Amino acid sequence: MRARTHKADWPADRLAEARAIIADVAHHSDHLIQLACNVLATHGETATERKDARVLLVVIDAWRPIRQAQRDDNREIRQ
Repeated sequence: MRARTHKADWPADRLAEARAIIADVAHHSDHLIQLACNVLATHGETATERKDARVLLVVIDAWRPIRQAQRDDNREIRQ
């Protein structure tokens, strides 16, 4: 049987999950990284943590066109 966590614990749990995702960014999807960044940018404990999350969001957004082009190139090669 699982112990129920107190409702007040969920924000701390989400922050911990977001930090874990960011700490291991190479092994997570861009979408999950964006979700984690949004959590930290909104609910991060310090101004620095919130700012760093916003900066990482900008970096992830900049990757998108490059990754899309790579996917498109791979599709053309397979055809």
